[in-house]
Amino acid sequence: MEDEHKETSVRKFLDLVKKSRRGKFKVYIGMSPGVGKTYRMLQEAHALLNNGIDIRIGYIETHNRAETHALLAGVPVIPRRKIFYKGKELEEMDVSAILNVHPEVVIVDELAHTNVEGSKNGKRWQDVADLLEAGISVISAVNIQHLESMNEEIEKITTIPITERIPDKILELADEIVNIDLTADELIDRLKAGKIYDPTKIERALSNFFQPERILQLRELALKEVAHHVERKISIEIPKQIKLRPERFMACISTNSATAKIVIRKTARLASYYRSPWVVLYVQNDHERGDRIKLDLQRHLINNFKLATELGAEVIKVKNNDITKTILNIASEKEITTICIGKPHLNLFQIIMRTAIFNQLLRSISTTETDLVILS
Repeated sequence: MEDEHKETSVRKFLDLVKKSRRGKFKVYIGMSPGVGKTYRMLQEAHALLNNGIDIRIGYIETHNRAETHALLAGVPVIPRRKIFYKGKELEEMDVSAILNVHPEVVIVDELAHTNVEGSKNGKRWQDVADLLEAGISVISAVNIQHLESMNEEIEKITTIPITERIPDKILELADEIVNIDLTADELIDRLKAGKIYDPTKIERALSNFFQPERILQLRELALKEVAHHVERKISIEIPKQIKLRPERFMACISTNSATAKIVIRKTARLASYYRSPWVVLYVQNDHERGDRIKLDLQRHLINNFKLATELGAEVIKVKNNDITKTILNIASEKEITTICIGKPHLNLFQIIMRTAIFNQLLRSISTTETDLVILS
């Protein structure tokens, strides 16, 4: 028993040592391209250089914007790594070179970027995680539309598929998040003045992505994300006089892939706001046995489990015909405060009259302190 206690004590101390050695992580976030994230990173690089900090550029993307490009002068650059892929010469950030040089701070632009096939990591945010682990502080930038849990919401706003995404947990690692905010009018003025895209692309951008109503919605999402980050920091760093019951969320999913994906993403957002652990529960009854459901539904189910894991959930799969009892048992075991389910595709009267499982869940949950959230 004493040896066990010593081992736990040593492990905790090692964790503290590792945490103190870990690099600091700062993220500039914006509602769209062209708000000035890269510009601000380079401004900060000059300020840090003037204060004697060893800062280098690991990867920067100026998009040939004159004002931004001018700020490159005087900031040391770690050369990119050249890769030949499918007959083309491409350039990627040289993570090994950065680790060898080991500057105090490195600038890494385009956090959601997908690396060329054959790179050590598939995504640039994974490269950043390696740099932080090595004790190098990182300043990076990303647009709000690249956040995984917002994917479907933002696609509805912009009508443009977002293929490059980062998991929410990466922003949770950030020691500081700075929102580069502009009004819709200011951003559109910058676009018209040729400060974002080449003049030949301006008209097309104005009729597609850069519409005032779209920019306003994206701006709201960016502001909310930064506000939630501040709330999370306060909840961690400022001791509370009153111990509140920690929030724990559980998403209940079925083989309905479209609904399941939405429930997973929305629950991920809730958990992210509260910085709380969360669970995805799938209860398999006899009708949904592996040999009884179609292959495409099985494939969607596996993809949804993968999505949940990427978003930081603990995935629990249980075989049981008593779905209500299983949900409540797992909720009790995991100390869940909020159960999230998809809205049944029936009107309220039909739900009450016909949906036995839903009705049982409502009755059973009313005797506990657990909340039930029905997601549209």
